[in-house]
Amino acid sequence: MAAEHDDKILYDLAELFKVFGDSTRIKILYSMFENELCVNDIAKLLNLSQSSVSHQLRILKTSKLVKFRREGKSVYYSLDDEHVRAIISMGMEHVEE
Repeated sequence: MAAEHDDKILYDLAELFKVFGDSTRIKILYSMFENELCVNDIAKLLNLSQSSVSHQLRILKTSKLVKFRREGKSVYYSLDDEHVRAIISMGMEHVEE
C-alpha cells in the first residue's frame, strides 16, 4: 500500500471516529439499535428537539452510519448495517470492562 493511500484511509477512519465523538449522536445511534425510528420518535425518546435530531441524522447519514426509508409521508431511520451495530457493541463492551 502506498503511503498516501494509508494516509487517506487513516484520515477517513479518524473522521468516522469524530462522528462517534458526540454523545447526542451516540444516543441517537443507540436508540436505533433494535428498531427503526422516525425523527419524532427519536426526539421524544431522547427529549430533544426535532430540528436537533434532524441535524444529527443528516451527519449520521452523510457518514453512512444510518439509512432511511420512506413510507408515505413518514421517514424511518435505522442503523446502516451490521458494522455500525458491531462498532457500538464493541465500544459498549470496552467501556463496561
